[in-house]
Amino acid sequence: MIYETKRLLLKPLDKSDSPLLREYLLSNKSFLEQWEPKREADYFEIDSIEKMLKFEKQAANERNALSLYIFKKDDGKLIGNVKLSSIVYGIFLSCFAGYKLDKDELGKGYMTEALREVVRIAFEEYGLHRIEANIMPRNKASRKVVKKLGFKKEGKANKYLKINEVWEDHIHYVLLNENIE
Repeated sequence: MIYETKRLLLKPLDKSDSPLLREYLLSNKSFLEQWEPKREADYFEIDSIEKMLKFEKQAANERNALSLYIFKKDDGKLIGNVKLSSIVYGIFLSCFAGYKLDKDELGKGYMTEALREVVRIAFEEYGLHRIEANIMPRNKASRKVVKKLGFKKEGKANKYLKINEVWEDHIHYVLLNENIE
């Protein structure tokens, strides 16, 4: 499954893409540290990346998560990732959204474009009612993305996630599917 926007291709990766993903992760390692859990050295090894991609494929097949990697159409460069995780069906019809972007591609509207497509997928293809995004208050760029797409602030979770060895507060944003009853 490959999704296309005006400037981007969004698609899952497989084992053969492990070196490409490793290159992306290593080139953005110091930038992403401030936004992610502490990563041990083996996280960046090909074996670990292959296991992660296998897990992502299995979760996508079971429809309880979706991980799409973002490529620029013009040069084919891998520039980021958008994930829907913890997809719950039944009376909840909800998930969490998470995303990251290459340090050299910030401020160009790529993440807004990619997340807009993933919201469409969540609502139209998965039939979800609610997408939640939890963002650190200091991550102004990420907060700007969800606001552009219509996510509403529902509150603040104190010491919500351990990011780079520190329990960080997060602002809770939600987007509801108004086309579902």
